[in-house]
Amino acid sequence: MVFEKLFMKILNKERKPKQISILIIGLNNSGKSTIVNFFKNKDVRKSVSIPTIGFNIEHFENQGVSFTAYDMAGIGRYRNLWEHHFKTCNGIVFVIDSSDRMRLVVVKDELDLLLQHPDLKRRRVPILFFANKMDCIDALSSVKIAAGLNLEKVDNKPWQICSSNALSGEGLQNGVHWLTSQIKECVLTPPDKEVYD
Repeated sequence: MVFEKLFMKILNKERKPKQISILIIGLNNSGKSTIVNFFKNKDVRKSVSIPTIGFNIEHFENQGVSFTAYDMAGIGRYRNLWEHHFKTCNGIVFVIDSSDRMRLVVVKDELDLLLQHPDLKRRRVPILFFANKMDCIDALSSVKIAAGLNLEKVDNKPWQICSSNALSGEGLQNGVHWLTSQIKECVLTPPDKEVYD
């Protein structure tokens, strides 16, 4: 009887999803809150997304991993809040409005600041880029956005860019699937023990 209880306790512990913290950032009106809303359970989804002031903390599960998502405001005066979560985040989702060609240079500036930040610079944190609003007629392709942001020069962090439409959900699951597998590889898998002579 005692053995059975102990076995069930261990089994339940193993079934409990791993807790992961991701940071969802991007300029205002890029679709961050709509993306987070898509991953919530259907019974708690909001019918209308409103712009985030400061940040919202949301929770969702994917592939046995429990995510705590910090949906950060993208308005200029709130962007300094992003860095408060750099040290503790296990992954970053950078949402880009692919139809906002004028502000792609601002996205690049913010990405450069992020990559050079002392709390992230030397950490192997996976970054998922959503080239969002692909349904818009004047949207840039994910290839053009990647070139505009010089993503090929990001060599010390795993990254992926996915075309997405947050309203329909197109591309979102593929992106989060990639991010989850990268986080499992970078964070959840314990590193090999160092061998000393």
